[in-house]
Parts: sequence; C-alpha cells; structure tokens
Amino acid sequence: MAEKILLKGNEAIAIAAIRCGCDGYFGYPITPQSEIMETLMDERPWETTGMVVLQSESEVASINMLYGGASCGKKVMTSSSSPGVSLMCEGLSYLAGAELPCLVVNVVRGGPGLGSIQASQADYFQAVKGGGHGDYRLIVLAPASVQEMYDFVDLSFELSFKYRNPAMILADGVIGQMMEKVELREEKRRLTDAEIARLYGSWATTGKPKDRKENVITSLAMDSEVHEKFNLKLVEKYKRINEAEVRFEKIACDDAEHLIVAYGSCARICEKAVELARETGIKVGLLRPITLYPYPSKAIDEMTAQLKDVLVVEMSAGQMVEDVRLAVNGKIPVTHFGRIGGIIPTPEEVVVALKNMIQ
Repeated sequence: MAEKILLKGNEAIAIAAIRCGCDGYFGYPITPQSEIMETLMDERPWETTGMVVLQSESEVASINMLYGGASCGKKVMTSSSSPGVSLMCEGLSYLAGAELPCLVVNVVRGGPGLGSIQASQADYFQAVKGGGHGDYRLIVLAPASVQEMYDFVDLSFELSFKYRNPAMILADGVIGQMMEKVELREEKRRLTDAEIARLYGSWATTGKPKDRKENVITSLAMDSEVHEKFNLKLVEKYKRINEAEVRFEKIACDDAEHLIVAYGSCARICEKAVELARETGIKVGLLRPITLYPYPSKAIDEMTAQLKDVLVVEMSAGQMVEDVRLAVNGKIPVTHFGRIGGIIPTPEEVVVALKNMIQ
C-alpha cells in the first residue's frame, strides 16, 4: 500500500523533489513559499541522496545556478514568489535560449510591486507570455491540490528534459499553504554522472570524449541568419508541445449550457459553485486548465457549439480571460469575474457572477 502523509503544498514540493531524484535546489526565501527550502533543509537530503540544497544570495544568483547545473544535465530547480520570479526572468530567457531543462516553482502572491503576501493569480501573464525577453515559452503546470503539487514536480522534470525547455509550476498561496493528505509515489534514485553522460551527452557539458565535437551551452548568436534559424527551431518545438502536452479537466460539462473556466485554487472554488448553481437549475460546467502553456484552447473552442457563454474566474484583474476570448474567437460572450489584493472569491460570489452573466 502506498504511503500517505499530511503535507502543506509547499512541503509537498520539497518532498517530491527529493523523491524524484532532483540533483540540486537553489533558492532564496520569500513568503508564501519559504517552506519549500525550509523543508529541504530539515530533510537534509545531501546526507541520504547527495542532493545539493543551497540558499543563494539572491534570486538572480539562484536562476544562474540553475543554468550551471542544467548545463551539466542535472535535475535542478528553484522556487520563489512573484517579485522573486521577476528577478529571475532574464535568467529564464537565457535558459530557454540555451534549451536547458529545469524547474521553477512560483507560489504567487499579490502585486504589482511588493504587493501583499496573500494568495493571487496575477502572475499568469508573466508565466505564459514570457516574463523575460525574446520569443520563448515555458511549460507551465497549474496544480489545484497538494497532491498535484507533489505529482507535478516529477512531471515537470519529465517534460523539461523531453523538450529541453524550462518548466514552471504556477501555484498560489492557497495551494502552497493548505494541508492535505498526499500519496507518495515510488522514489527515483538520482542518475549517476555516467548515466547523465549517456543520456544527455549529445548536448550537456559532461566531459568531452575524443570522438565528438565539444558541446557549447549558450544563447548568444551574432549571425542573424543563424539566430533566425535557431528561433524557427524553437517555434517548431513549441508547436510539438502544443500538439502533445495539453492537459485539462472537465467537470459536469456533458449537458452544460454555460461554462466556467478556472485554474488552481479558483478551480476548486468553482467546482463548488457549479454544484450550487446546478441545484438551482443552471446547467453549468467547469473546465480546469492543468497546463497553462500549452493552453487548452482547442478544448474550449470545441465546446462553444453547445454553450451560451463563458465565465472566467481568477484571482486577478483579468489575465487568463484573454486566452479564453482568443479560444472562442468571438463565437460566444466571455465574462470575467475576479477578486484581487489577496481576497479569495467564495463559491457563492461565483454563482452570483454566473447569474449576472446569464440574465
């Protein structure tokens, strides 16, 4: 029988990192995600698995340590919250430009600026549109439970190495701080240097054998034609990701005439709102994007034929709603309902917003 333990969302991230064979964590404390590094320090995985855990001098240092570790084919990760991730955005662009796999966890807090330490979803644009410079994308997963916080660490590493692309877990203070029972998956051992060289030696800096050209890790291209060719290669990679890695969940959508779209903690709130609305005779369903990039645009578009309208619920002034509007392409009305400043919407508020939309 699988082991189950009670964990905070942030703690689940840390335990999952150890158990999925992560080689190194480099981070800097910031509320509301500090328990990730604190749990790693308490667990002391360097004594049992050899995993490196280091508090860096800043978020800028953290992301560049990821660049170094990922260049060697290692499983490396960091975590932060909103303004801390803003400091990492230049490094994220470099990582994407060098096609390096890694994991960044963002437990979102209110902004802009220092904002509040309360939960928010206002980093959606930063995560899925690219907070850094250039034409790049992150693979972005949005957990809605502590179990998914745990599961998505391993999944993020799998996807990031599959596509040689940085991945992000975009959570929020609600999921990071709440406690739930978590089923621990089978533990994976860390790869040896020889195994890393065999698996990733075609691109990683694992030591140059005599029979191949050296690997150079860089995002710099001085020749415009060479740089354009590389960017077109990235575009094709992102197309493959869009075709193969879209993940979403549908709830009560078979007979739905109205649709709520929400992710993360808002999706949990909206699941209750769907239940309450259906008790009053409103045929409403919920679509929960699990991958925010790639986005389930096709799934939303395919539902428009049966729908009258869509309500997008998020803890922001309106960010994901733009992607929903792009998905429906003007076929049906799309309305936004959001709470900001760290205020978490209630299911009853969502039902009121739904009724106001359909009147």
